[in-house]
Amino acid sequence: MRTHSSAISRVAPQLIEVSATVPLRLRPLEIGDLLDETFRMYRRHFLLFAGLSAILSIPEAALSGFSYYALFSDFLQRAGPSSLSSTSGLLEAGTVVLYLVGGLITLALVPLFYGAVTYAACESAIGRPVTPSSVLSGVLRRYFPLMGYWLLIGLMLVAFCLIPLWIWIWVSWAVVIPVMFIENVGLGAAMGRSWRLVQGRWWRTFFTLFLMFVIWFIARTALRAFIVLAQSLLQLVIPTVAALWIAAATSVIVGSLVNPLLQIAIVLIYLDLRVRREALDLFQLAQRVTSPQPAQ
Repeated sequence: MRTHSSAISRVAPQLIEVSATVPLRLRPLEIGDLLDETFRMYRRHFLLFAGLSAILSIPEAALSGFSYYALFSDFLQRAGPSSLSSTSGLLEAGTVVLYLVGGLITLALVPLFYGAVTYAACESAIGRPVTPSSVLSGVLRRYFPLMGYWLLIGLMLVAFCLIPLWIWIWVSWAVVIPVMFIENVGLGAAMGRSWRLVQGRWWRTFFTLFLMFVIWFIARTALRAFIVLAQSLLQLVIPTVAALWIAAATSVIVGSLVNPLLQIAIVLIYLDLRVRREALDLFQLAQRVTSPQPAQ
């Protein structure tokens, strides 16, 4: 095992330890500073953040590719000879089963997809070494609270039918996940804690999240534009249905590379709220002053 770990560290040392040796220097962040720090943290740990996001998006990518394949195949069957109609029922039943299985797998991975990068960003911000195994164990310890949080957010969106009300509540609960990871509390306590932190700074939090969403959307659209171009070239050498399948799956994975920007930004918003409300930066400075200095 030790030999295996040393071999990995020689090939890809960032997979073994990617966080900074010192915690993030806390200070009040203006919106521009927060955006700059978000991109800086993503660049510093790109291999880990992008790798986690891409790997966890593979089931969704497979399901998306299969959806395009199934729709295209169904179109060909309906346009083809009537002799194919006898097997269409079996194919449709198999398609439904695969959709259900793929949907359940995607749902089961939601806590990991949205929690892994957030956990890694939290650990990096407070100066702890981050490895894939530590991220996995850290998220699994909070698996059910994370699942409950996202199910609650989704159910509220359906039940309220009022987007402004849903946005108001979601922004107030925007930093629930960093609270759970850093302060080691349950879902209920994290929701109350997030609400109190955002209170009085709701509009600032909303505009920061909105700006990050715009950046996320533009970057995601730009990356997917290259996929459309690649799809057009693929259709020249492989069948159209195969090109659609590959392009749809690749589009999901490439798009997932942008998702860490939002998750890192939420962690920085949480820290900024604590700095402004609780003077967390002064507490960090006091800890540095009182901690023993290493011998020269």
